[in-house]
Amino acid sequence: ISTRVLTPLQAVTMAAVLNILGALLTGTAVAATIGKGVIDPAAATLPVIASALVGAIAWNLITWYYGLPSSSSHALVGGLAGAGIAHGGLAVLNLGFHMKGLVMIAAFIIIAPMLGMLLGYLFMVATYWIFRRATPARVSGLFRQLQLMSAAMYSLGHGGNDAQKTMGIIFAVLIASSQLPSDAEVPFWVVISCHVAMGVGTLFGGWRIVKTMGHKICKLQPVHGFSAETAGATTLYLATAFGIPVSTTHTITGAIVGVGSTRGFHAVKWGVAGRVVWAWILTIPASALIAMLTWQGLCRLG
Repeated sequence: ISTRVLTPLQAVTMAAVLNILGALLTGTAVAATIGKGVIDPAAATLPVIASALVGAIAWNLITWYYGLPSSSSHALVGGLAGAGIAHGGLAVLNLGFHMKGLVMIAAFIIIAPMLGMLLGYLFMVATYWIFRRATPARVSGLFRQLQLMSAAMYSLGHGGNDAQKTMGIIFAVLIASSQLPSDAEVPFWVVISCHVAMGVGTLFGGWRIVKTMGHKICKLQPVHGFSAETAGATTLYLATAFGIPVSTTHTITGAIVGVGSTRGFHAVKWGVAGRVVWAWILTIPASALIAMLTWQGLCRLG
């Protein structure tokens, strides 16, 4: 939208359709991580899951109101961790250092945006070198077309990673309510319904976040949008292949900063970037705290 390659309606429609198509391409490894990798599945009772959702949703609404691109993924992880601790103490946390433990999930809060930033910078430098003799008009025209491809790649990656987090929660609910055994696979109806719900949500736009990402961090042209989206998509595909739930928002923010930094330090509005980083840092503890308080409230009511 910010590079004016597509109108807002065209952009959200394309993103929504590709979010849904991601259901056919990306498997359910991330869903399994959310459903079983954050806390001990035995501790994932229905009140715990409900409290986790309240914590995540409340933090998402707070950051949405202020236009901060925080992570719904890590809000969900924080909510599960906080509600799990309130229910059974620190022992319920899955702190393993393997690819699907809480430590690795937390590590990717840093790794994903840093990888996006590095790839965005490298893709942009490579593009500058490859097209160093091309006229600005030719570059702009070419990358207006190429950005359609990169946006499609990123939307698929977005749907493939993000929709699986909701699948993980529904999967945990089905196990907690004894409708599925703990070693079951995620049912296909859960997979497709989560992707459809995400696609419908994308159609509503989220214009506050679009404005922050597209205009407030740095000014983007089609060539910059292509490099940022390609870097972000590459990072998302790698994380999804390993079953790691990462923040698509963190990832694309890092990629945008990497692309913008190729034009010099002052091309990036570091004050805005700093506020975004603070939102990242606070996401897990804030959503965990809200989930803890919610769990305690539910216990008193029950």
